[in-house]
Amino acid sequence: MGRFINNSSIDELKESINIVDEVAKVVQLKRAGANYKGCCPFHNEKTPSFVVSEQKQIFTCFGCGETGNVIKFTQKYYNLDFPEAVEKLARENGITLKHSGTEDKDRERYYEINKEAARFFYRSFTEAKNAGYTYMKKRGIEDVVLKKFGIGYADDEWDSLYRYFKEKGVEEKILLELGLISESKGKYYDKFRNRVIFPIINTAGRVIGFGGRAIGDAQPKYLNSPENKVFQKKNNLYALNICKQDIGRQNSAILVEGYMDVISLYQAGVRNAIASLGTALTENQARLIKRYTKNVILSYDADQAGRKAAMRGIDVLSGQDCKVKVLHVTDGKDPDEFIKQHGRDAFLALTEKALPMIDYKLDSLKQNINLGSEEGKIDFMKKAAGILKTLSPIEADIYIKKLAKELKIAEGAIRMEILGNNSTGEKKIVHAQERSHEPEQEEISQLELTLIKSLLMNPPFVEELLDKQEIMESRQARKILNIMFELYGLNEDFDSAQIMDCLDPDESQNLSGELDRIIIAGNEDKVFAECIRKWELDKLLLKEKQLIDRLSLADEEAGVESIKELTEELMKVQSKIKTYGGRI
Repeated sequence: MGRFINNSSIDELKESINIVDEVAKVVQLKRAGANYKGCCPFHNEKTPSFVVSEQKQIFTCFGCGETGNVIKFTQKYYNLDFPEAVEKLARENGITLKHSGTEDKDRERYYEINKEAARFFYRSFTEAKNAGYTYMKKRGIEDVVLKKFGIGYADDEWDSLYRYFKEKGVEEKILLELGLISESKGKYYDKFRNRVIFPIINTAGRVIGFGGRAIGDAQPKYLNSPENKVFQKKNNLYALNICKQDIGRQNSAILVEGYMDVISLYQAGVRNAIASLGTALTENQARLIKRYTKNVILSYDADQAGRKAAMRGIDVLSGQDCKVKVLHVTDGKDPDEFIKQHGRDAFLALTEKALPMIDYKLDSLKQNINLGSEEGKIDFMKKAAGILKTLSPIEADIYIKKLAKELKIAEGAIRMEILGNNSTGEKKIVHAQERSHEPEQEEISQLELTLIKSLLMNPPFVEELLDKQEIMESRQARKILNIMFELYGLNEDFDSAQIMDCLDPDESQNLSGELDRIIIAGNEDKVFAECIRKWELDKLLLKEKQLIDRLSLADEEAGVESIKELTEELMKVQSKIKTYGGRI
């Protein structure tokens, strides 16, 4: 369940924090009249065009156009969502937020106990000779990197951590829930013993759990914290807190399997690698990655389990509209072994050769099939048809041509094979990656519902949205529009039954009920046009407000030419607003 922060708490936060102080932590500012000026942190520039107004408590960049308040700046700079940015600002400025929900009363205490445990493990790792430090040095990890990741050591005593917290008055119930201790026959003992400890830290900088690697032959080899109020594996990724800015700068992420893969890659200079905490990639994790980049390279083991994990990862990530490639390290090595033996440049060369997801899926089908025989070709194409059915018409056409040339099979035969698996003869689109059983996180707006109803009444309207796809702002509305595009691309038509068939049962049932309440009564062309008009007018009104805010700062700090350009742009926007029937 997400955390809900009261509006009054957010208002108090903004009133209590000076945006100049926050920005100055990461941007070198100089006073310029009533405002402050510096080089923009969001794009490369040599001449400062980034202005912070202490009076208005906003920032704006006259180079890239970014603007907003202190929360927006924190979101943008640290790659955080809104609640994370609010909590970061509150925590660092000693402000107590008012949260809804009784569970939040315990969270802060849990975070503090985890942080204290991480410090305990780190002291054990650094202040005296120990097996954990010796192990990590044998693995070739440098001290500066060990410190960066906060690596610790759980000694081989049975209860040293338990006694430490007992002296501090921490209840066993909490330690058990956090997975720091275990209980047997009424006696308590440390859960992590004689293990290297990898603290797991979320993007807001909170210690949420631990991974422990056994030293020697103890089992299990890796032991992780259990799920609890502050740690859900499906919602977090190892090292994202450290690598998120590099991921954003490089606009790509490398997803690996283990803690050591991430650490070794980081030490070698590949600093956009993260790991999925030993579980199959989840949709929540994919959404988290997408916050920083849409470009993901999966680097899993080349064995059967690794290929299965890669297939799962492809579907989950592509379901979030990510562009996925797959890399299998050569010679059966994992990234940790490979980069230590061959170095950064060799690994980066492998990433350049990573296969796009469809090529990888098709390549995986070929592994145990003899394409030199007619039977092999038929077997392969029957399986490949299932993959090609999930593609958009344009993507499918590209791969049909490619396979036809490679296998010397007529394109028409491949197309018939794709359609032939549907016993009803209907050209049905199957979106395996979109078959999520999780509830939608965003509600469809009234405007979106009205547009969907209009499109169902007159499918050719969908052509007018090809260059206006952002009109659908909620996730489910975008999903429905994409289904409409693909069905229309194949058949130049679609109906309600086809759309509902491509949605989950709960989604289709909810959508059907919502659409029943939308009455258009034969005026779908006028209603459709009015929806477009309202959306475009709202965009213009927002643009007008942004330009007025920028001009209010530009009066003193920008040059005459910049003020002239902004004024002319504002006049054009206001003129367009007038044509839409809005205010000037």
